[in-house]
Amino acid sequence: MLWIMSQDKQSLINVKEVSVEGKKIVGTSNEWNKALGKYDSNDRALVILHEIYTKIEENSGFSVTFTMPIK
Repeated sequence: MLWIMSQDKQSLINVKEVSVEGKKIVGTSNEWNKALGKYDSNDRALVILHEIYTKIEENSGFSVTFTMPIK
């Protein structure tokens, strides 16, 4: 289970998939898509996606939490 706090700190979202769409990072579930954060470039968004991956890899527990960085 992956919980992500959105960049604007207005939503805590349980996501099934995280992807980069241009400069945005988008979280998806079975029923919805939601922008989790927007960055200055596609390269920065890819770095954040890698940080999420690393956080998941480091945690062996049932639940993982991640807070989207501001920039």
